[in-house]
Amino acid sequence: MSWSRRTLLLMPLALAACGFTPAFGTKGPAEGLLGTVRTADPTDKNSFDFVQRMEERLGRPINPQYDLAYTLATKPIGVGITPGGAITRYNLTGGIDWTLTRRADNLRITGGHIDSFTSYSATGSTVAGLTAETDASLRLMRLLADEVVMRLVAASPTFPK
Repeated sequence: MSWSRRTLLLMPLALAACGFTPAFGTKGPAEGLLGTVRTADPTDKNSFDFVQRMEERLGRPINPQYDLAYTLATKPIGVGITPGGAITRYNLTGGIDWTLTRRADNLRITGGHIDSFTSYSATGSTVAGLTAETDASLRLMRLLADEVVMRLVAASPTFPK
């Protein structure tokens, strides 16, 4: 598909004309999430990475109105196996159960379960393998946090006032 320069320059005007509002923009449906969601305190490296990403996306809770509770689970699964039985590649699967509640009355606003995975290579030295596993774990927590934020944004117009 070929895009002309004129088309690209007029696209924002077309979006504005159709009533498009950025989710986190002024009067956007998710503007009320910024600085208002307090994610439960981390208890390990994975939850620390998850909370860090949530705060990157939604900001640190300045005026917390919502609490986000979560339970993380991860599991490495060997997927690349040599004829000698050595595992050379892993999928790191992970899941999160999460719930957003309003602080004022402890009302459950939304929640759900999300699954995802990342992969890493186990070839090379022990240090290289551990580094690859740590990186895969960080990527997985960022994926899960991004998905939670996406679902919060999608549900935000239905939040009770």
